[in-house]
Amino acid sequence: MESNREIATLGGGCFWCLEAVFEQMIGVESVASGYSGGALANPTYAAVCEGRTGHAEVVQITFDPELCSYRDILEVFFAIHDPTTRNRQGNDVGTQYRSVIFYHTPGQQQVAAGLMTELDQAGLWTAPMVTELLPAPPFFAAEAYHQHYFARNPDQGYCQVVVSPKLAKFRKKFASRLKGNR
Repeated sequence: MESNREIATLGGGCFWCLEAVFEQMIGVESVASGYSGGALANPTYAAVCEGRTGHAEVVQITFDPELCSYRDILEVFFAIHDPTTRNRQGNDVGTQYRSVIFYHTPGQQQVAAGLMTELDQAGLWTAPMVTELLPAPPFFAAEAYHQHYFARNPDQGYCQVVVSPKLAKFRKKFASRLKGNR
């Protein structure tokens, strides 16, 4: 990784949704689906889905802060998932689907806390935000078949019903941040 790159680690439901969106964002160089925040070393998808490892499904995003800021990443994050539902996104229920920001630096913590306060005060949601803001624990990449899942499986049922609408929302709301639109 080049020294001017940053990493963001975010959980907001199924990692397939977040990955599909962030792979299309200007300034994002790579997105890896994986697990963070649990007690088990080298967790598997099956173990995380059981809900007993403590891990969240997350994406780890490598980005160029000269092309998109950490705040830009978080603005998209909050627009494409519901930060007011504890341990769930839609029909995906369990601690592995919680809304969480794992910050990597004090600067990221400050930006995230400030944006969360700003969004809460704006009254965008009818319920309070429950997004966790925690120091980044180890990241474990998910199995290979989870990487670039939507790009490889756009016709799969879950992708059609859940991922595609989030991607469409991103493309509409953040058209200027879409790769190829600059």
